[in-house]
Amino acid sequence: MYAATTSVALVGGDAKAVEVQVHVGRQQESFKISGLPDAAVREAKDRVQAAVASSGIRFPNRTVTVNLAPAHLPKAGTDHDLAIALGVLSAAREIPPTAGTIFVGELALDGSVRPASNTIGAGVLSARTGKACVVAESVASDVASVPGSVVHGTESVADAVDTLRRGIEGEPTAVAHDLAPEPSALEMVEVRGQNVARRALEIAAAGGHNLLLHGPPGGGKTMLARRLPSLLPPMTEPEAVEVALLYASAGLSRRVDRRRPFRSPHHTASKAAIVGGGTGIPTPGEVSLAHRGVLFLDEFAEFPRGHLDTLRQPLEDGFVTVARRGMTSRFPSRFQLIAASNPCPCGFRGDRRRPCECRPTTIDRYRRRVSGPLIDRIDLAVWVGRVEAADFSSALRRKSSDVRARVAAATDFGRDLEDRIEPAAEALVAEAMNAGVLTARGFTQTKRVARTIANLESDEVIRSEHVTEAITLRGRW
Repeated sequence: MYAATTSVALVGGDAKAVEVQVHVGRQQESFKISGLPDAAVREAKDRVQAAVASSGIRFPNRTVTVNLAPAHLPKAGTDHDLAIALGVLSAAREIPPTAGTIFVGELALDGSVRPASNTIGAGVLSARTGKACVVAESVASDVASVPGSVVHGTESVADAVDTLRRGIEGEPTAVAHDLAPEPSALEMVEVRGQNVARRALEIAAAGGHNLLLHGPPGGGKTMLARRLPSLLPPMTEPEAVEVALLYASAGLSRRVDRRRPFRSPHHTASKAAIVGGGTGIPTPGEVSLAHRGVLFLDEFAEFPRGHLDTLRQPLEDGFVTVARRGMTSRFPSRFQLIAASNPCPCGFRGDRRRPCECRPTTIDRYRRRVSGPLIDRIDLAVWVGRVEAADFSSALRRKSSDVRARVAAATDFGRDLEDRIEPAAEALVAEAMNAGVLTARGFTQTKRVARTIANLESDEVIRSEHVTEAITLRGRW
């Protein structure tokens, strides 16, 4: 006897349907699983048999053959347990056919259903195909947050069997949670002084520009960078689902909500941790986990040069392609890069109060850790100097909500605006390029930054003052 149902695998940050084909024969008892399963999937037979028996349901003591199709796609994890169990019971004619439903969940030996890493993919497939999905009750509201999904939560195998016997065509049992992001606890009013750096941060937020903050220790570089997400508009619902899928692909838990991701890997992270990879099925790295959000690299020049140069392709293309023997995965990686660095190994080159102790050759070697092509992809480079005591009494402080409103207004203003620039402003950019200050890429990026500055001023035309500020903020490191 034969039956089929559907489970989910995550490949390249997207949900793929896995057809769980089950055949129950008439020979002596055995249980085989095929379709490129890993060790966790092969062990599903033990979990399934124990869970079904603990639920008081008769498990067929015959030859059970399970194939996870397509066979060329590697299967990993415990996500397919629930689909395998219900597929076996359907093939044994213990429950109605399950072909029109998606099942994702890990089975405990007592028959309860636990969340699995690919659970969010069930909601994505449900919305894409119109089929209902059944997932663990504890995460059903998160899965239901995927727009267009039809989600039923279940506590156990017995609960899922009762639902199928009653008919799953009724109203979904899971209710979506609110996608609105919680207010950030990191406020711009806490930043004292650093007017130029705060202005650069606002421009970066309004135009999605990459930013380098460099200066001596204690000036507030990290403090500024960590407040950038509080200035960004929330993600759209499709973007929130896209990000949640990437986190699930990496085996991480993230609710479907509209707050933008902020990733800050340590400079000792491996290359695979940054760009993705690993053994077996490729998993997304930090550049993909920061998709639609911010990738913050503190101690920028302490990262190995080879690691930093891997950022060049995702910064240019917005995706990373990871190739492994037998398969290639492409992960979206459209992030905003914010970097912070000291000017030299001792940290005090250019400081007004403390002299630098580094030799010129040491400084040169330190800066060569960041390649020219990568620096050329950074739109804004701002010096963050020492904060003076007078800055703590300064009245020039804006709330994050005020800056965020300006950013949102600038984004809306420039959305469908033609790229108009006055001749004098065009001549300024050309002059900077002819003087060797800008490369061809820098020429384009400077005009983009000037466009953002014009948007913040609600000016339809890029003017000379906008270009002058853009060139000034594109400082040298």
